[in-house]
Amino acid sequence: MSTLTVEKVSAGYGKVNVIRGIDLEIGAGKRIALVGSNGAGKSTIVKAINGLLPLGQGGITWDGSPIGRMRASHRTRAGIATVPEGRLLFPTCTVLENLCAATSYGEAKTHRAQSLDKVFALFPRLKERSSQLAGTLSGGEQQMVAIGRALMTRPKLLILDEPSIGLAPRIVGEIFEVLGALTQTGLSLLLVEQNVQLSLRSVDYAYVLRQGEIVLQGPAQDLLANDQVREAYLGQ
Repeated sequence: MSTLTVEKVSAGYGKVNVIRGIDLEIGAGKRIALVGSNGAGKSTIVKAINGLLPLGQGGITWDGSPIGRMRASHRTRAGIATVPEGRLLFPTCTVLENLCAATSYGEAKTHRAQSLDKVFALFPRLKERSSQLAGTLSGGEQQMVAIGRALMTRPKLLILDEPSIGLAPRIVGEIFEVLGALTQTGLSLLLVEQNVQLSLRSVDYAYVLRQGEIVLQGPAQDLLANDQVREAYLGQ
């Protein structure tokens, strides 16, 4: 079973380390949240994990093997998929074309039809709009396409970077319900969110990031009840 381990990782831009000494672990089938305010370094950790940012220090292992120097595309092929902040769809391509864009290699290509059926079962609205240009969809529908595209790679770990931004609460609820169902299939989940309460109610374990460092971690329900977390992030 696949486990991601981040050990003593520091990374940043130029000579400035945005994150420092990050330790976290995502076991197979686990739902993990990384929470913190805007600018805390959450997206930097995502880029370090998926290979879009080189490590300054520390290491990352996946399935017991080091991947800190592995290309981003090879990490995707190894089973780590990311739904990026802002979705980054191809707006002038159809829903179907966006989904199939992630299946140009290996098992993802071989099992394209099967994966497409699964995505349409999870998000029936996408099947109805399969020939519609992605740029003409609502924000919620675009987020569904972004998640579906990541699932087309047949990942073992799904990373979601700020999936609730700009979406109506009802749509957010629909998407998080689907994510909960996915973890029942054994898929691991890393949820990266500013919405601390939503995150902690959706996962098993969480890490709290502040100014580039992990300052708290523990079972999500314990952090929800933690006075420090409630005062700093929940306004209570």
